[in-house]
Amino acid sequence: MAVVKESTLAQFDQLNVLIIDGDLQVHDILKKSLYRLGVKEVHCAENTYKALKICDEMHFHIIVCAFDVKSDKDGFHLFEELKFKGHITKATIVIFLSAEIAQSLVNSIIELQPDDFWVKPLDVQKVQTRLKSVLKVKQMLLNVCGAVDKKAHAQAIYFADRHLMNDKLASFHPNINRIKGEAYIQLKEYQEAESLYKQLLKQYQYSWVYLGYAKVLLKQGRVEEINFMLKTLTNRSETRFGAYDMMAQHYIEHDQYQQAYEQIKKATILAPKNIERNKKLWHLARLTHDHKGQYMASRIIAQQAKNSIYDSPEFLLNAIRSGIDFSCTIPDDGAQTVLKQTDLYIEQFESDYDGIQEFEQQLLVVKARLHNVRNEEAEAAKLVKHHITFQPTDIIEDNLDKVKVLHEVGMGKDAIDLLKAINGQFFGDTLSCQVIKRYIEQETQERAEIKHTAKQLNTMAVEHFQKNRLLPALDAIMQALQLSPGNNKLMISQLKILITIRQQEAATSEHIVLVEDLFSHFARTTSEGKIPTVLKELTLKWQKLCA
Repeated sequence: MAVVKESTLAQFDQLNVLIIDGDLQVHDILKKSLYRLGVKEVHCAENTYKALKICDEMHFHIIVCAFDVKSDKDGFHLFEELKFKGHITKATIVIFLSAEIAQSLVNSIIELQPDDFWVKPLDVQKVQTRLKSVLKVKQMLLNVCGAVDKKAHAQAIYFADRHLMNDKLASFHPNINRIKGEAYIQLKEYQEAESLYKQLLKQYQYSWVYLGYAKVLLKQGRVEEINFMLKTLTNRSETRFGAYDMMAQHYIEHDQYQQAYEQIKKATILAPKNIERNKKLWHLARLTHDHKGQYMASRIIAQQAKNSIYDSPEFLLNAIRSGIDFSCTIPDDGAQTVLKQTDLYIEQFESDYDGIQEFEQQLLVVKARLHNVRNEEAEAAKLVKHHITFQPTDIIEDNLDKVKVLHEVGMGKDAIDLLKAINGQFFGDTLSCQVIKRYIEQETQERAEIKHTAKQLNTMAVEHFQKNRLLPALDAIMQALQLSPGNNKLMISQLKILITIRQQEAATSEHIVLVEDLFSHFARTTSEGKIPTVLKELTLKWQKLCA
């Protein structure tokens, strides 16, 4: 990591600048602005490949990057790769360019915390003015930024306090206080952070002050004190994204996964490019049994990660696996659309990673699961018995997929044994680790109690219902709903069974409460397809029975 001296940033002729933009006219305007300021070393790249190559060869003090680079990566993913490789540090001046000002794009840029954001078209005079201002800030805060780069948060606070005593730096005090507040949070010194943000609230109206104050109170479990503030933060466009993200983290820390999932969904919509957030969305979706949400999140991750620093065949495999999981919960022909897309993903995977031996077992497991979904149980069992090994590997998702195929072909005990073997495999205390460990616990319990998939259980319920075995039909549907809660089609089936039980004068008080709960659910939600018509018929039947 190159060490940047304060004196270097004060002298334009010592600065190295990199411009990354596919528009050559932007290169010309920026070069003209920089040359007039006295900058001598200006390098340009039209695409991310060339930008990475140049950064491997020399160090840059300033990187000006278009967010919409027209090549294999966008500015977001390029920034992450440059940061990962050490080409961008806290001492590097990063300026993003964009002709768009859509809120989702602005949120994604803000999340990266660049030093500035310039909207195209550019003006030579404005570029010079803005760059001088940015350089001055970075120059003054260089020692603080260096401490943050080294994760020396106590040292960052020490330097920040020294700068805050200097009245000549008054215009930089907001930036300094922001770094200081974040350092307190990193050190888990929440009371000191709270005192700082309380003081800042009297001086500034910046969104980061409100978010910082809310965060330190959440960290101390004092949610009631800021309920009104949280509502305000989620209502304001400049703080909405940060508030959703913050609340999701809070709920995960307190094992409130459904609430965390609702918040992370909103944050992901507002700033969709962050891979780590999308992975968290995916983990929470499957933990809360939202199989459609899990499927959509896995597809987004595979798409966003393509050609980024995060790119991995595992993401495409997870999209395939999530498609199979989702199709297992769809009790009608709707599964065919998902399975068709899953087949296309498998073709893409085999084309992209042809000949890589390490993925042979994963694909065999996937194909066995597909046989089972398509009611080709014999083919599935044959693959499992003769071609798949069930020793745990180092990859948690591979192991979980093996658990699923064992369960689906009726080898429940083997599935539970494998889950027990991998239960202690996942180490770490990050929030993602916490969610995955909870998911494994949930899988262990459900695989032990429920022997079939939601789709199989729905088929069993239909057969029981047709033969007037109403209580076994109800039991099968309730197990299916345990695996796929909120599935409207399963709930309609449950409603039909309960109403038939009432018609036969066999309904208990618990059955009646269940019916009322189901009608309340449908009154709160919007239904699609044939469900509204069927629901209307069932409502009339129930009203006649209750008259």
